[in-house]
Amino acid sequence: MNEFLQRADLVGLAAATLLASTPLVLAALGGVMSERSGVVNIALEGIMLTGAFMGYVAALATHNLWFGVGVAILSGALIAGLHAVLAIEFLVDQIVSGTVINILAVGITGVYYRTFIQQQNVAGPGTLPVWKIPFLANLPVLGPIFFQNQFVTYAMVVLVVCVHLLLFRSVWGLRTRACGEHPLAAETAGISVRFMRYGNVMLSGALGGLGGAYFSLQQVGNFLPNMTGGKGFIALAAMIFGKWTPFGAFLASLLFAASDALGSRLQFYGINIPYQITSTLPYVLTIIVVAGAVGRAIAPAAVGRPYKKS
Repeated sequence: MNEFLQRADLVGLAAATLLASTPLVLAALGGVMSERSGVVNIALEGIMLTGAFMGYVAALATHNLWFGVGVAILSGALIAGLHAVLAIEFLVDQIVSGTVINILAVGITGVYYRTFIQQQNVAGPGTLPVWKIPFLANLPVLGPIFFQNQFVTYAMVVLVVCVHLLLFRSVWGLRTRACGEHPLAAETAGISVRFMRYGNVMLSGALGGLGGAYFSLQQVGNFLPNMTGGKGFIALAAMIFGKWTPFGAFLASLLFAASDALGSRLQFYGINIPYQITSTLPYVLTIIVVAGAVGRAIAPAAVGRPYKKS
């Protein structure tokens, strides 16, 4: 038994799970913020891809990874702002608007990559450093999992708590939830539904942009077309499975990330399954979870419904 546990390296698996969950949690938190205000944001995939690209380009141009992280966050907020304009000002169907942004992000980042980056023989900006928290990093079990990580992962853990407090322990959160449940009543009470929805959609973009920075500035140190690999859509599934709550989205993201981390380690455990099959585990699990959760999860009452002040 001890030999099996040593070989399984459960601590390493847990650490890999937390790391793999980072972009999922950040995007899912963004989805929670946006949909709690009443705006469906399926553009999270495109937002993360844009954040990954812009963050990498900024870091490459300035040789400053932290500037790249800031640009990734800002670019995510700006492209989410485009989604907000289409959905709130022009009352475009929110699913269509998000899909357009996803396609736009894939097209633009792919073209610019092939035109300006692919042929350059320059060293990349590298990856964000691993920060080992003094004393805590040396704790058995917990140390390697929680206290030996890079910036985006630490920020993700902190933001789960911050978004929960913002949504359920603040005036902003109360107004946000009111706009997502009954915008007409919220407007009658003096709350600007338009302002709250704009603010929350752009906050969701900023979170998604930070999730994008994980791919290019923390995980790889480079940009590759479509490097987000559908993680934005998995994050939406985690948001639904987590019942539109920050902690629920966090736990659901851990479930999806665990299947990803486990799939990449099965051969190490001596289970000879082709990698092409094990790599599909998170996507298969997404289908199963959404199929089972959609009928039971109750979304905000006004989510996806355009609202125009009369």
